[in-house]
Amino acid sequence: MVGGGQGAFIGAVHRTAAALDGVFLITAGALSSTPERSRASGTAVGLPDDRNYPDWRAMLDGELRLPRDSRIDAVAIVTPNDTHFEIARAFTQAGFHVLCDKPLVHTSAQAAELVRSVRSAGTLFAVSYNYSGYPLVKQARELIAAGAIGRVRRVSVEYHQGWLAANLEQSGQKQAAWRTDPARSGAAGALGDIGSHAEQLVAYVTGLELESICVDLSTFVPGRRVDDDAGMLLRFVGGARGALTASQVCVGCENDLRLRVWGETGGLDWRQEQPNELHLATLGEPERVLRRGNDYLGPAARSATRLPPGHPEAFFEAFANVYRAFGAAIRVGATGLEAAAQHDFPGILDGARGVHFIETALASARSDVRWTDARFRPPA
Repeated sequence: MVGGGQGAFIGAVHRTAAALDGVFLITAGALSSTPERSRASGTAVGLPDDRNYPDWRAMLDGELRLPRDSRIDAVAIVTPNDTHFEIARAFTQAGFHVLCDKPLVHTSAQAAELVRSVRSAGTLFAVSYNYSGYPLVKQARELIAAGAIGRVRRVSVEYHQGWLAANLEQSGQKQAAWRTDPARSGAAGALGDIGSHAEQLVAYVTGLELESICVDLSTFVPGRRVDDDAGMLLRFVGGARGALTASQVCVGCENDLRLRVWGETGGLDWRQEQPNELHLATLGEPERVLRRGNDYLGPAARSATRLPPGHPEAFFEAFANVYRAFGAAIRVGATGLEAAAQHDFPGILDGARGVHFIETALASARSDVRWTDARFRPPA
């Protein structure tokens, strides 16, 4: 693992998720941005001294010096956004599989170079869009693909948080400081941090392709250098319409991600804060509530479940499902960009599309043109 040391919320999440099913063991790491903090963090999580590295370059060099069967199989990159590209490219080109946090990189040019590196190296590359790991998200996807709600007409996705409603970054709080620094987070704030999750969730569940968007970005907190509130209208190829909001200034909201999809004959409603229920409406019939763990669910939802009905599963388990699928692909020797779709984990093309979405949304917000072309063309 690179990053995720002391004081990093997401590092502990990744380590727990990776280990939950026994698919991965964290055997080496460079867990912080300075040698002293990196070694201290590694010691705290039990890394052996000889593989508790001072920085990621030393880790890459040290692992390459080991016999092939003693090296790490994959690296998880859980650092701030500005470091993703260099680290991911180096490990990919050295032949290691990579799982990287989102957003993937800062620019589409960087994303395209990473895609080419992955294609050339024949390695696997996952991106931690963890919300696609929830069992009932997979059930929603399966229902839409099977035509259970008819042709999709409208999509609404909302991701609301309130933790940045005040100028928390000025207090020195670590997560707020880097996430609101455009040099580190990238040009987008809430749009990139949580809006990218919302975009991926829509694409994963509905299979729809964005055609054009109309975006309004705001920065409500004085002195903040990135957006903290995003709203946009969506047009999809094929005629469906939608709306996406992503805000980190909604006082009282914690991690309120909600997806609703309406088709010609029904609708679906899922909320991340009540993830074990999926509401299904069918034209002319009472609403049904589908619950995780039951035999009436489809194979994807059942395979993503560990506990019987009534025993809640949530964030850790969904995150672990990404690791489990990624690990399964590694074990069977899968290669190629299509391996992500075949093994049901978010891959490098999902990450590249997310970067394109962020760039397009920023361009739309700056433009006087009503609709901005948002179609994604995978890098050659």
